[in-house]
Amino acid sequence: MDNPSGLVPATDAHLPKGLRTPLRDDAFDQADEAKIAAISGHFEAIMRELGLDLTDDSLAGTPRRVAKMYVQEWFKGLDPRNRPEVRMFGNRYNYHQLLVERDITLFSCCEHHFVPIIGKAHVAYLPGANVVGLSKLNRVVQYYARRPQVQERLTRQIAEELKQSLGTDDVAVLIEADHLCVMSRGVNDTSSSTLTSEYGGRFATDEALRGEFLRQIGK
Repeated sequence: MDNPSGLVPATDAHLPKGLRTPLRDDAFDQADEAKIAAISGHFEAIMRELGLDLTDDSLAGTPRRVAKMYVQEWFKGLDPRNRPEVRMFGNRYNYHQLLVERDITLFSCCEHHFVPIIGKAHVAYLPGANVVGLSKLNRVVQYYARRPQVQERLTRQIAEELKQSLGTDDVAVLIEADHLCVMSRGVNDTSSSTLTSEYGGRFATDEALRGEFLRQIGK
């Protein structure tokens, strides 16, 4: 996203307050490399507390690898400079039927235990005067997924972003995901999955349209 002024815009400022990911006001005062250095030191301390020998050649680089993964990969969706620009194109095809992008790969991180959430997102909208490049739907999902999350908020963040970007309330989002905080700890349940959905505009009021969306994604 272009940012000629060099100023970092507030993350999620365009979203209703209840949908914003909790962040401090100084979240972007430090450059990425400074964050990586600080997180590396903190993670090294955690490893030492666990009794690991960081002189071992397999472990020596782990603190920095983890720090880079957090800042540049897992949590890059926290940085509003990575927010995708959803460009619209004139609907010269005069296509006004349901448009569905299904099985979008979703990788996120549970904000309660910092372990992965892995699943699929399905999104749909009814085109009006404009349509959007399909890859932008995937990028919106990935932007909001790549941060510490709860699935309920993630679902609504994606829906709200699409409503604003597409200029229509006729948007549907359904996420099905496995949470490693359930699978690898606590109840250790490896067979359950979590489904969340958000329906706007005609999807909320038109049962047949909602049913067609669910049919097309195999639900």
